[in-house]
Amino acid sequence: MAWAAYGRRLRSAQRLTGGTRKGVYRLSLDGGTTGIGYVWNDDENYWPAAVDPDRNTFFADDTGIDLFVAAHREFTEAGVRVPGIVLLDRSRRLVPGDVAAVEDVRGGSLERLTVRDPDRAGAVLRRLGAAVRTMHGRTRDHAGRPGDGRLSPGRAGRPGNGGPSPNQPNQSVEQVVLDRALRQLAVVASRVDRIADVRDRLADTLRERCAVLSPRTRFGLIHSELGPDHVLVDDRDEPVLIDVEGAGYLDVEWEHAFLELRFGAGYRHLAVGGLDVDRLRFYRLALHLSLVEGPLRLLDGPFPDRAGMLAIVEHNIGRTLAQLD
Repeated sequence: MAWAAYGRRLRSAQRLTGGTRKGVYRLSLDGGTTGIGYVWNDDENYWPAAVDPDRNTFFADDTGIDLFVAAHREFTEAGVRVPGIVLLDRSRRLVPGDVAAVEDVRGGSLERLTVRDPDRAGAVLRRLGAAVRTMHGRTRDHAGRPGDGRLSPGRAGRPGNGGPSPNQPNQSVEQVVLDRALRQLAVVASRVDRIADVRDRLADTLRERCAVLSPRTRFGLIHSELGPDHVLVDDRDEPVLIDVEGAGYLDVEWEHAFLELRFGAGYRHLAVGGLDVDRLRFYRLALHLSLVEGPLRLLDGPFPDRAGMLAIVEHNIGRTLAQLD
């Protein structure tokens, strides 16, 4: 792989932490050069199958090189910085799996920079805010992943312009989110007593918050998991987005609910006006439930950072319950 990508002999490969669906390796090469290798295969994917998967929707538990390539293209065309691609290989002859070799952005993550140098991190955050506004301004008339089938925004009878998808007939994006949140609530309630005690109230709250929303016919490009750990900093202090396979087109309020949660006080650099307040309230609750159900499911497998995942679960249980106050 190293020779095919860089024309240099591989000296060592260090597995980097954090990946849950693919292996991420720093490649040290002859001559002091480094690169990053992504490997997609079943052994690198820690996620057990969902009990009730979100098939044919934006939220499908999909991964792989094709999603990476499609998302990379979308961000690049939008003018949002992502690591440059050096090699793509689907032959499975270089290693047992699909492979991408990409630029090694050596400035570390924005998360670490925030601790190490808050002033410098603030400048990067402001640039990230501009990048977020740029990508959210890239829109299309149907929700879903780049290049995939259409998820209806709820206007029946007009396929190709906001009409029902063959895979999701007559379902709006809001209904897809509601159905998913209710399924996740059922799973979480079966595992967390504090959620089970208020399951009916949470279900009613989800339905009430969804009921006031009007369907949309335009959707923005979002990353979907854009936290400071998914932003690297290059040698010019520009933000570089990674782990982009979950990207696609959806209500930008979904992304902003996640940005609020992950960036805390730094969110002020990413905030924008004109967001739908009711949509944000609905998506916050749905998001917190997903950040309980997902990590609990991940912990059913061999994922190594169990303490970190349990912390995410506990934090979002608290956030979920706070939505009832």
